[in-house]
Amino acid sequence: MKTYFPLDRLRAESTPFYYYDMQLLDETINCIKKSAAYPGFYVHYAVKANANPEILKRIAAAGMGADTVSIGEIKAAIDAGFPAPKIVFAGVGKTDEEIAISLEYGIGCFNAESEPEIDAIEEIAKSQGRIAPVALRVNPEIDAHTHHYITTGLAENKFGIALSMLGRLIERCINSEYIDFKGLHFHIGSQITDLTPFKILCERINALQDEYADVVIPTINVGGGLGIDYDDPDGNPIPDFKQYFDIFHENLKLRPGQQVHFELGRSVVAQCGSLITRVTYVKEGVGKKFVIVDGGMTALIRPALYQAHHKIENITSTSPEMERYDVVGPICESSDTFGTDELLPTTHRGDLIALRSAGAYGEIMASGYNCRPLPSSLFSR
Repeated sequence: MKTYFPLDRLRAESTPFYYYDMQLLDETINCIKKSAAYPGFYVHYAVKANANPEILKRIAAAGMGADTVSIGEIKAAIDAGFPAPKIVFAGVGKTDEEIAISLEYGIGCFNAESEPEIDAIEEIAKSQGRIAPVALRVNPEIDAHTHHYITTGLAENKFGIALSMLGRLIERCINSEYIDFKGLHFHIGSQITDLTPFKILCERINALQDEYADVVIPTINVGGGLGIDYDDPDGNPIPDFKQYFDIFHENLKLRPGQQVHFELGRSVVAQCGSLITRVTYVKEGVGKKFVIVDGGMTALIRPALYQAHHKIENITSTSPEMERYDVVGPICESSDTFGTDELLPTTHRGDLIALRSAGAYGEIMASGYNCRPLPSSLFSR
């Protein structure tokens, strides 16, 4: 479905702001539920992609769990209606306070990433007289062939536990009086559009299951990482969830009663969101033209941080003529550039520009650099 922009509403808003197509979000959620309707499959939403309360409430109401990486995200998930037992807590740097509060909330699982973290969880659980649910995040040493900043499954990454250490730490958890061993957790990277690495992940998990055949592993958490089409958001508004879930259904060799957990973030919310920004100036350079907009890297940092590209549309120009522009923001950084040599209808001061596919890692990563106010949010009716 093509995102419809209600121009009268958008023109009346102060820019920049995020515009969310909630109908597309609902259709995406329904597609996920239908595609993941296999026995033992459970989907958690990765809150780090977008923690807007309205977005979280819609996803919680659909029955998904929540994948979190801070106590702030856990509190946001609970406030939005996610039941604590359906919340998992990942991340390499959980503080003692975060662990203690999470235990008090009764979250479903800690995805532990190191032996010192297991020590801390056990000690805090003992002090509270509780048993902590713990899964071990394993580095399966699979290269997802994505940006090096968002590759997470290699041996040299800061995340997870090396395969060589796994056996000892499984035994450590099983023998602990204050830990309930819940299973194994994997995550190989983000924005994965070639699904082959997921098949390789299944093979690696199957081999580990064979290696630890005498260990009860209630849950296999395969993480997330499914990418989206940033170039053609209207042509591919919803990722191929059926193929994604079918890969795990067809290739994972599960034990009787074993659950499979997924942690999808970007693929759930990215396409429903756009950053709407207004043209402040059209600047004539020596050899090119610049469209200077009032929203910059403080509102959408992915291009500056990852060299990412979002489709750029002038949604108010009626000109039949097309011209080339560099589209840049107002921030005092040369990296504050959204696109170079962008082909747009002839653009003028006051036009509205939509930076598409900004529903993930847009609003949640916004900052107040240069003392700029955080953008507001607008939702489709």
